[in-house]
Amino acid sequence: MTTQPARTTEPKWKEPGELPPASARDAAAVVGDVLLPVLAGGVIVRRPLAMRAVEKTGWDRRGIERVRGLRERYGPDPLRFSARGRTYALVLEPEDAHRVLSGTPETFTPATWEKRGALAQFQPHGVLVSGGQERAARRRFVEEVLDTPQPVHRTAERLTATVRDEAARLLGEAERSGLLTWDAFQDSWWRTVRRLVLGDAARDDRTLTEQLQQLRSAANWSLVGPRRRDLRATFLRRVRSYVDQAAEAERSGTGERSGTGGAAHSLAALVAATPAAPGADPAGQIPHWLFAYDAAGMATMRALALLATHPAQAATARAEAAETALEGPRELPYLRGCALEAVRLWPTTPLILRESTEETVWRDGTLPAGTVFVLHTPYLHRGEPAEPYGDTFTPGLWTGASEWAARANPALLPFSSGPAGCPGENLVLLTVSTLLATLLEAHTYTLASHPGLNPSVPVPATLDHFALRFRVHRDAVRRDAAHRDAAHRDTAHRDEG
Repeated sequence: MTTQPARTTEPKWKEPGELPPASARDAAAVVGDVLLPVLAGGVIVRRPLAMRAVEKTGWDRRGIERVRGLRERYGPDPLRFSARGRTYALVLEPEDAHRVLSGTPETFTPATWEKRGALAQFQPHGVLVSGGQERAARRRFVEEVLDTPQPVHRTAERLTATVRDEAARLLGEAERSGLLTWDAFQDSWWRTVRRLVLGDAARDDRTLTEQLQQLRSAANWSLVGPRRRDLRATFLRRVRSYVDQAAEAERSGTGERSGTGGAAHSLAALVAATPAAPGADPAGQIPHWLFAYDAAGMATMRALALLATHPAQAATARAEAAETALEGPRELPYLRGCALEAVRLWPTTPLILRESTEETVWRDGTLPAGTVFVLHTPYLHRGEPAEPYGDTFTPGLWTGASEWAARANPALLPFSSGPAGCPGENLVLLTVSTLLATLLEAHTYTLASHPGLNPSVPVPATLDHFALRFRVHRDAVRRDAAHRDAAHRDTAHRDEG
């Protein structure tokens, strides 16, 4: 590991004082190599053409190397620079990233001006853009509905059945064409997500998803573009209608129930049934879950691309998928690790922002209140602090005894961390790992795109998920065995009945 070098210039302030800013040249480099690739690719919804360009040019790799070089030149303190009249500080040290995230929301609020401007387009009352007592009430409500600390959500039986049902249809189409493409996967994924979040009645509600996509596209430009208030109101009414349907079904006793303790089948049904404090806006939290599940779909296909090109890891994953029946919910730790690795290698949130609510003191100086701290997760996940696994696909990093070390590593933030860390992490990992297990149960895959992705070279810094394409092969032995096992279990269940 590289030792910390001395600063190349003497500090230009007298103690106590503010941390010095980056030079004009280095500030421009931060904007050009760190911020612009993220903005070009799309902060709220990814842009296909821009993603293709970022992947082709290696722009993200330059950003990682740029941050590494700035750390060596300036030392560990957050690097201050200005853009658009705002004071920013690029976090260079993993321990400082931990401090910023663990100090949320009191000292470092997630509700930055940039984030409020973007997310207000489709979730004006979401937790991430809330403050004070409203934020606390909304966060408590969200954690209750999402079963935040539980690896297996209370809707897990229904979730597993839904994922397997939609995956079977997707695989049927893939077998007929011989290919699995992003477009086909995305259609299937959104049908799955709508059922899990809003209920089976929303399965084919493409209009709702299209409205969300339009609002997210507007959010990419929200700092310079107008609010689409009419579209937002229409979209939110549509979301609330599914919660109202679930509440009415609960009152009338006609709602679908699972066989385990009467647990609701969808998150919307849980929203309708869960008490909420004043100001929580229960239905208003759902748009963020839909938004987050989109990123989970990207991670799923990227994980499949890694497994299709890394035979050793694929063998372990397939063995885990074959260990026990897939019909019931399972934790699937190795496949969860595959999903976490996909997010580590290609963060779905490349920039984590926090705004200081007070002056903060660092090693060699201070930063004023109102400073926006920027955590560049591609650097944190792959840069010097993440060695020796920075550019390798290492699912075992997140399993067994290694998981504790990974979770304790302040550089690894696949789902952020601290009081504003993703409350749906376990639910997302359950969904993604269940889908990956289903896809691997009786099929193998050859990556027909991205020939540069293979275990003999570093994993590329960008993977354009829009361009992913797989050749699909039926594994007759595994398929027949799975069918026999399923038939045996069905017979056993009938006998027990």
